[in-house]
Amino acid sequence: MTTMAITADQVKKLRDATGAGMMECKAALTEAGGDLDAATTLLRKRGLATAAKKAGRSTSEGLIGHYIHMGGKIGVLVEVNCESDFVARTDKFQELTKEVAMHIAPANPTYVRREDVPADVIARVRDIYKDQVKDMPAQVIEKIVDGKLNAYYQQFCLMEQPSIRDANTTIAQLVQDAIRILGENITVARFVRMKVGEQTA
Repeated sequence: MTTMAITADQVKKLRDATGAGMMECKAALTEAGGDLDAATTLLRKRGLATAAKKAGRSTSEGLIGHYIHMGGKIGVLVEVNCESDFVARTDKFQELTKEVAMHIAPANPTYVRREDVPADVIARVRDIYKDQVKDMPAQVIEKIVDGKLNAYYQQFCLMEQPSIRDANTTIAQLVQDAIRILGENITVARFVRMKVGEQTA
């Protein structure tokens, strides 16, 4: 079986797109037969596996990212945590923190992750969705409601929102890519978004 020759230009393109190391990029391209999209998917899957292995590790260091939008009309503070002060000071970690803060300003999430949505809110939303499809056959109602609930999470939960810079990438995937590159567990702890004239609950 002939192995396809991978060019330095292909490796550079994949590295620029994913931030992965040169050897990782070359291996992924070889496995994908030179297909850039397929190689990107392979690297992302490996990033997910890496993130899963590191998920239980303590994150007590990090940064408070900030972003001011619309000439001072919207302000965001976001706490992003990692395992060491060394990683917190890297350009990659600071870029991630800034990007998350910039995303929050226009995307306006309500929660960090779906697990943060209170049970009473989920119950209320489920009831609304069930009422919307009450005339559908009983066996499909639950599937439809679950699908609508997933769409709700994608709208209101930061980690599930598509990035404002790349609609094909969620904030969770951005964090997972950073975990793979930096080699530490990274979590988004909390955020606050303020808009001039808005009253807090």
